[in-house]
Amino acid sequence: MAVKNPQEMHPRFVEVFNAADLPELLALYEATATFVPQPGQSASGIEAVRGALQQYLSLKGTLKMETTYLVESGDIALLRGKWLLQGTGPDGKPLEMRGNSVEILRRQSDGSWRFVIDHPLGAE
Repeated sequence: MAVKNPQEMHPRFVEVFNAADLPELLALYEATATFVPQPGQSASGIEAVRGALQQYLSLKGTLKMETTYLVESGDIALLRGKWLLQGTGPDGKPLEMRGNSVEILRRQSDGSWRFVIDHPLGAE
């Protein structure tokens, strides 16, 4: 399901992340999008984004996210969110990650919105 308004992006991302639906997660990104899995690293292009998201999905966690602000200007939107991911680490022990994200979205020719840049820790 396409995101038709920028304010729908975080709820949709949480929905498909918690369902571990990688194809639907990737549908939220432009083909040339950049994802920042951790400070100092970036993954550009849909295949690199896929790899980065798979790392997060491998935690088999539950994501919660609250949008802290949204600024829209024409076909571009800036989002900031506060998130919490509770899952299982590679060692089998419970793991908790949290952060403050910043994302840039762009309206597509079909009217849907997709991530151009997704930085989960960009507002730290």
